[in-house]
Amino acid sequence: MKPFFCSIQNPSHFSIFPLNLAFKILHSFRQLSSSTSAGKPKWNSLSNVFISNPTLLILQSCSSMLQLKQIQAHMTRTGLMNQIFPASRLLAFCALSDSGDIHYAHLLFAQIEHPNCFFWNTMIKGYCRANHPSMGFSFFRQMIRNRVQLDCGSFVFALKACAQFAGKIVGTAVHSVIWKLGFDSELLVQNGLIQNYVEIGCLGFARQVFDESSVKDVVTWTTMINGYTRNNWLDEAITLFNSMLSSDVEPNEVTMIALLSASSQKGDSVMGRVLHEHIRRKGITCSVNLLNTMLDMYVKCGCLATAREIFNNMERRDVFTWTSLLNGYAKSGDLESARKLFDEMPERNIVSWNAMIAGYSQNSQPIEALELFHNMVDIVGLVPTEDSLVCVLSACGQLGCLEMGKGIHKNHVNKLGIQVSLILKNAVMDMYAKCGSIDAAAKIFHSMPEKNLVSWNSMISGYASHGHAKKALTLFDQMKRSGPKPDHITFVGVLSACSYGGFVSEGQAHFESMERCFGVEPKREHYACMVDLLSRVGLLKEAYELISKMPMEASEGAWGALLDACRKYGNVEMAKLAAEKLLELDPEDSGIYSLLANVCADGKKWKDVRMVRRMMRERGVKKVPGHSLIEIGGEFHEFLVADTSHPHSSQVYRVVNELLLLSSFIDFEPQENG
Repeated sequence: MKPFFCSIQNPSHFSIFPLNLAFKILHSFRQLSSSTSAGKPKWNSLSNVFISNPTLLILQSCSSMLQLKQIQAHMTRTGLMNQIFPASRLLAFCALSDSGDIHYAHLLFAQIEHPNCFFWNTMIKGYCRANHPSMGFSFFRQMIRNRVQLDCGSFVFALKACAQFAGKIVGTAVHSVIWKLGFDSELLVQNGLIQNYVEIGCLGFARQVFDESSVKDVVTWTTMINGYTRNNWLDEAITLFNSMLSSDVEPNEVTMIALLSASSQKGDSVMGRVLHEHIRRKGITCSVNLLNTMLDMYVKCGCLATAREIFNNMERRDVFTWTSLLNGYAKSGDLESARKLFDEMPERNIVSWNAMIAGYSQNSQPIEALELFHNMVDIVGLVPTEDSLVCVLSACGQLGCLEMGKGIHKNHVNKLGIQVSLILKNAVMDMYAKCGSIDAAAKIFHSMPEKNLVSWNSMISGYASHGHAKKALTLFDQMKRSGPKPDHITFVGVLSACSYGGFVSEGQAHFESMERCFGVEPKREHYACMVDLLSRVGLLKEAYELISKMPMEASEGAWGALLDACRKYGNVEMAKLAAEKLLELDPEDSGIYSLLANVCADGKKWKDVRMVRRMMRERGVKKVPGHSLIEIGGEFHEFLVADTSHPHSSQVYRVVNELLLLSSFIDFEPQENG
């Protein structure tokens, strides 16, 4: 078979192509291409080569495989395809361009009778870029078998392929070949080795290559620092940076991005500010990526004012810039500022929507979270991610919206099939438990092949909150035998179950075993559960003594449980003590005054009732009206006491009055004997 390409004696002698036709085609290609205005195409790595041939100039501006095949047809007709350099340009486009086709590149390569190192390297790099690293590495192996003259790029691309698919063993084998062929002293190859070992998590090997490098450039230092940062070896990254400052190599933008990321992970704003000052003092170019990393560092360290200052001073912002600051406001609870940013964003992606939905869900504004989710899916048409679904399922659980939660489970979660993660399964289970469908939650729990601590905790708490105390405690026993080690959340569920079930001795045993058997130190919420347990069964004195002996200040939950029990058992004096403590913690809570007044009224302490009401007037505390929220057909309806604002309020009150009338007839209906 006649070779598709052949070597040439004079690479500057190309076939002549009519200039007027060339420029017409070139102009038409530029109109079709969206990337030409951005400068040199990404696939074109030539920097010091001047190209004057009209056909190759057209190839420089090629933006699709259709255009490329037209150029190839002309090159074949004119004989240009038989020259190495033009052919290499054609192959580079197919293998490396965003608009290329690696399979077509393989077909072109197969026609070459004696490909040189550049062709082989292009194929290795192309397959790595196309996410087929094993094919790329097979080309490297063929190079060795065919005794092709390798260069530094061959090893760098082969190492990149190894890191993508093969792991430690193949990478060390390539390292051996590098050593045998004498490339181990080449800086480019050393940097590639360090990067390979960093990618596969072998930081010890990476550091050994780093220490053995007699010459280190900014890439060497930065690659090692970045490796430490990515693997959470943050102190080592900082120590190495200090060593870099003592060398004659200046850090660059990528170095500072890695170190600012380390500051973010540590939550160390002091270190971050030192790096910020170093960037300013050294005049390091601040690209959007560097400024975004700096802004994100301040956000994660809780320095929102500084983050906002950076945001305001940025000449150019991308979607990450906006989303990072939005996420900071949302997580800090400043939802007004977060929503203002969200509404002002010139461009939003799924991460932006998720950040705002999560902000609402995590800050107890579930209605807003659900409305935003429906806007994202139904109006904008974005496909929700796992993060979206976890947040919106949490919102459904907070509202008790079972029908909406079921719809999200059916229409979105189930469509993921086997790809549903454990986190999302836990969210679905927790939603069903909080929405009152404990059987559906249990079905999901028992069908899960893998369970983590969150799974067990959610199910135990679900059983407890639904009054299934024995089931919760039975599940806890199973967890101790075959599940993960319990934590403080587990014991909140266990002690709550004991409280709902009235299991005093069992509750006390579990409370005492927390620290002794599991190393979990009781917190306020655990003491509150025990106070609730003792109070429910009438052991008010023991509950008060437990509060008095707590190693920390009692929570509102503990005093509230005692006050509620005082009403049930008619202990007015202890109710006054509990109410006094509660009012110290929250003097604006009208419920405390109302509950204390009711306790006094039940005990015929009318003077005390008047005193409580006078306190409310003097302090300007107004009773918050009761309200309810129901879901009908995916729409929420809220009702307040004596509220007539609902458009169907007259019908609602008519039905309520009919029900009250009916219930009064049932109450007085004579019971039949026998």
